[in-house]
Amino acid sequence: MALTVPPPRTSLPAERDRCAEGERRGGCAQWYEQELGWATAGVAPVRLLTGLRFDALVVPAAAGHAALRRVGRTGPVALMGRRMSLLVAAGSADELPGLLDWLEWGPVTLALTVLGTGGRITAPPPPGRPGPPGAAVWLRPPWPLREQEGERVLPALSGFGSRGGDAPDLVRLVDAVATECHRARLMRARTRLSSDDPAAQPLAFS
Repeated sequence: MALTVPPPRTSLPAERDRCAEGERRGGCAQWYEQELGWATAGVAPVRLLTGLRFDALVVPAAAGHAALRRVGRTGPVALMGRRMSLLVAAGSADELPGLLDWLEWGPVTLALTVLGTGGRITAPPPPGRPGPPGAAVWLRPPWPLREQEGERVLPALSGFGSRGGDAPDLVRLVDAVATECHRARLMRARTRLSSDDPAAQPLAFS
């Protein structure tokens, strides 16, 4: 009986990456670099470098969603798993510690981090392009270079008190995010306390 030997398995074509299904290698990175002027690194997946054109406030997704409902319009917002990245003006990472102190959040432990120079976030597929399961996604997508002039600016301290832009100033955004992070922390603590308190447990009858 003749045996048919299957052909050897080959790896996926090197020209494809995971930023978006079917994207040519570098296609995703080229979109960010050419359409937005953002620096990128890697291909599987593509990463967006922070500290150059923008910084990123990274918060738990639940707290981020609640904060977005409070502040309305913002800059671009990306979601990756249970973490949300809110893009803010470059240099905000250096301002955040002092800003949190000024807002009286300094002594409070918050699930809030900021990525500035040397940081990076996973690049979602460009708007309108499909991505693989579990990929990062844009909740509020970025805008091309031709639309970056004028009122559409990233939240920054320089916008404090300004009514001319679509995005809120950095002070209001950070205060909303910190409030929701703290609220989520209190809810978790309350839940743990209730589960540890015998008086809060249901009575068992034999």
